[in-house]
Amino acid sequence: MSALPDLTVVHQDDALVVVDKPSGLLSVPGRGPQGQDCIAHRVQARWPDALIVHRLDMATSGLMVLARGAGWHRQLSIAFAERHVAKRYVALAHGHLADDAGTMDWPLICDWPNRPRQMVDLINGKPSLTRYRVLQRRPDGSTRVALEPVTGRSHQLRVHLQALGHPLLGDELYAPPDVQALAPRLMLHAEHLALVHPRSGEPVQFDSPAPF
Repeated sequence: MSALPDLTVVHQDDALVVVDKPSGLLSVPGRGPQGQDCIAHRVQARWPDALIVHRLDMATSGLMVLARGAGWHRQLSIAFAERHVAKRYVALAHGHLADDAGTMDWPLICDWPNRPRQMVDLINGKPSLTRYRVLQRRPDGSTRVALEPVTGRSHQLRVHLQALGHPLLGDELYAPPDVQALAPRLMLHAEHLALVHPRSGEPVQFDSPAPF
């Protein structure tokens, strides 16, 4: 593991780069000069051929994969699209979840008048599935929970926990103000990625302990 300025590199080789994105940093460029600082530009400053394969919300921290060049980007993008990549997140949710484990299977759609918010729509939403497992019911009234998204919809984990009745601490989009105020940031971190390395064909995995 090494560090670029303000960025931790978990792994790098001639096919891919894995970084640990901090909360509050964009994955790709946003609008205007203030939106140019992002994972893509920081990594490309050292590896100009690095291309974003998937994204994390600005408020989410954790593991992100970038491909080295168009060929590896195509191969890794297919692996993500066809769900051949195992992803696990850890989060702090408000309240104590009743069940130790389960699935959240609610279709999601963009809430267009309130973009970028997403919402559950049982008729028009796209299929969205998340598996969860309780890690700890904390004395402060929150639950530490492991989340495995089977699909990869925008804001899926955040909306699913909200729909379950347990919004994430610090979530400025989906939690009520009193729950937002319980944490200095969104308490959601991508802690584990497992995939087949595009060059070697061997399974590899990467881990980043949650900073909360």
